[in-house]
Amino acid sequence: MKEHYYPGARPLNGVELNLFSEEDLRMIHSATMEVFQNPGVQVSDAEARQIFKEAGCDVDEKSQIVKIPEFLVNRSLRDCPSSFYLNARDKKKDVKQSHKGKVNWTCFGTGVKMCNYEAPGKYKTVDSVEEDVANTAKLCDWADNIDYYSLAVSARDWAGKGAQDVHETFTPMTNTSKHFHHIDPVEESVEYYRDMVVAYYGGDEEMARKRPTMSMLLCPTSPLELSVNACQVIIKGARFGLPLNVLSMAMSGGSSPVFRAGTLVTHNAEVLAGIVLAQLTVPGAKCLYGSSTTTFDLKRGTAPVGAPELGLISGAVGKLAQFYGLPSFVAGT
Repeated sequence: MKEHYYPGARPLNGVELNLFSEEDLRMIHSATMEVFQNPGVQVSDAEARQIFKEAGCDVDEKSQIVKIPEFLVNRSLRDCPSSFYLNARDKKKDVKQSHKGKVNWTCFGTGVKMCNYEAPGKYKTVDSVEEDVANTAKLCDWADNIDYYSLAVSARDWAGKGAQDVHETFTPMTNTSKHFHHIDPVEESVEYYRDMVVAYYGGDEEMARKRPTMSMLLCPTSPLELSVNACQVIIKGARFGLPLNVLSMAMSGGSSPVFRAGTLVTHNAEVLAGIVLAQLTVPGAKCLYGSSTTTFDLKRGTAPVGAPELGLISGAVGKLAQFYGLPSFVAGT
């Protein structure tokens, strides 16, 4: 039987972890507003810079640096919905996303390898293929404790053939009755994603906008850049009504300060910049405040998702999202 957890609830027994006080969160917000003015955020996409400029931001076309005033951040946070649904093909499997309430679960992604087990303790690691995408989607569709399917593995058999993203979208959408969360969207394909959702509804564009059966995750580039792909996924996704997960992958000690509070400021600036762009494009665009931010392993040069620092950062990100009244999405193991 599926169980849900409720963050921020105050039970009669048990423990509660509060990493930051309300004043601490205000200090992180204040520091983020300072970052928006100095040094600002690099916005590599010309259309996105124009959107920021028309809204009142200071834009330097030569350096591509955009400085976002606090009033614009506050207005965007006001416009961004505090709750919305990730719609599924099966309406009974719709998932509500809210800044408070149930904790929902999805699978991790996007992997590029599969373990083929031949016998107990004996396995072979191979590239993941389209069949693995279909099988993981079917497995998550079966599992009651998983609320929606995120692209778990890549269709490596289509790599370099010009159709990989097509198969990594069509295959999961046709193999799960739950909502599909695209972790690796490509800006050139966003129209195709929209057309797929419209086709599912028999060409009914209004239903596709009202009940989109897929959403997209996009990552700012740490430190403090919105790439062309990230900007265009945000702009097109907002215009088409596809929910957006603006997810920072800053690495403490690598692409962000080694101290947790400093990393959270960098993380916060990256995520809020993406959310502001979405709201300037279409006020009310559905956005998740996302995080896969962790520490940087200086010895091995990796970003360990299983590190205890990730859990601490994720807990802090959840509190920041609640502070802003936004639904959150955090990585875990």
